[in-house]
Amino acid sequence: MKKYMLACAGLCLALTLVSCGSTESAYKKAYDKAKAQEAKNVEPQTDVPVVTPLETRPATQSTVVDNRDNVVVRSENFSVVDGPALKAFGVVVGSFSLKANAEGLQNTLRSNGYTPSIVYNAERNMYRVVATSFDTKSDAARSRDQLRGTYEGAWLIFKK
Repeated sequence: MKKYMLACAGLCLALTLVSCGSTESAYKKAYDKAKAQEAKNVEPQTDVPVVTPLETRPATQSTVVDNRDNVVVRSENFSVVDGPALKAFGVVVGSFSLKANAEGLQNTLRSNGYTPSIVYNAERNMYRVVATSFDTKSDAARSRDQLRGTYEGAWLIFKK
């Protein structure tokens, strides 16, 4: 009985392996079909490059804008977790998903003479360390430029 069962299992296994194999003719048929499709979709190539015509106009006016007015400010909803309340614009020197990391940077800033705050953005689940805050964007931009010497990724934040 065991020999009969073993022989049946072997026969079933052999039939399964043989029946699942693809034939060479099937591969050739698929290859020929892909080549025919590719031949239909080939567009004739032209050697002429497409060039946009150039219009020349005289410069009648030149405006110089103070770069302080064009400083990028990110507007976010946040709440102050630790430290003094922020003014209109803050300079963020670090963003962390863990509050403990933000507190470590806050302590470093305190030892360097700053009065930093930690703010929490619930939408992004991030703790931001704000080194300084100002009422005007230009003052905040000047502070950010000074802080970039130590914290090169410093950026400005404004509360929505």
